[in-house]
Amino acid sequence: MKISLIIPCYNEQEALPIFYGETKKVMESMACDYELIFVNDGSKDGTLALLKELADADEHVSYIGFSRNFGKEAAMYAGFCNAGGDYVAVMDADMQDPPSLLPQMLEILETGEYDSVATRRVTRKGEPKIRSWFARMFYRIINHISDADIVDGARDFRLMKRSMVDAIVAMGEYNRFSKGIFGWIGFRTYWLPYENVNRVAGETKWNFWKLFKYAIDGVINFSQVPLSIASWFGMFMTVVAFIAVLFIVIRKLVFGDPVDGWASTVCIITLIGGIQLFCMGIMGQYIAKTYIEVKKRPHYIVSESNIDEMEKIK
Repeated sequence: MKISLIIPCYNEQEALPIFYGETKKVMESMACDYELIFVNDGSKDGTLALLKELADADEHVSYIGFSRNFGKEAAMYAGFCNAGGDYVAVMDADMQDPPSLLPQMLEILETGEYDSVATRRVTRKGEPKIRSWFARMFYRIINHISDADIVDGARDFRLMKRSMVDAIVAMGEYNRFSKGIFGWIGFRTYWLPYENVNRVAGETKWNFWKLFKYAIDGVINFSQVPLSIASWFGMFMTVVAFIAVLFIVIRKLVFGDPVDGWASTVCIITLIGGIQLFCMGIMGQYIAKTYIEVKKRPHYIVSESNIDEMEKIK
């Protein structure tokens, strides 16, 4: 039995030594073969140099270095494509995904009842309240409007059987949202709760704006409801406009009142124009995603790696 751990890294030179030391202890205590696949996502610090040192000193360590920053989703996909274990896990290098949970996760999988053990935070201690509120709202919304089953507080940290990993790799779409993919492909998943853990070193790479864009990508990738909203907006405004025209005509014919108020006319035109632009923006997001997909650009480009015979572009 072999376990593959995929660790995306972006400017994590401060946290890597701590993560590597703790993870190595845990894996050696599990008495099984393992590999640590670190994916350097175009880091600007000494992350890649440190990974090379670890790979030279430990045969269990492999690294993949991207030619630039392609994002965490691409890094995770690269890891999935090159993982050779019977069980595969995704972890962050900042220790917010505790390696100490791995033995328990493996024990649950070996019962045969589940194909995946996923972690979820039961608290958001240490996280700004406004960010926590938006996160909870996102999970509620996406579960109502899409087929993806995403649990509130879900992390990317999970241990999966080979069959589930193969299904993830088979979904070769460029616009990736792994939390949605994990839920969409199905398989039996056990949710393991744990208390929130703060970073051991370094700074988070996810500010509010990046998280907001990530949430928008998740909604667009797994739901057509925004398009339906745009259509209903159009139908609603058409009905409102028709009723307004009837009201003005009847008022003029029956009561002989002149049509007053250029200000109200300007407001109505502005409102309708704004709704039209909003709906066009929604459709534009879907068209942009389609445009990117049909270009068939690679998910990532590898500049260097110590993994033999891996695909440099995928």
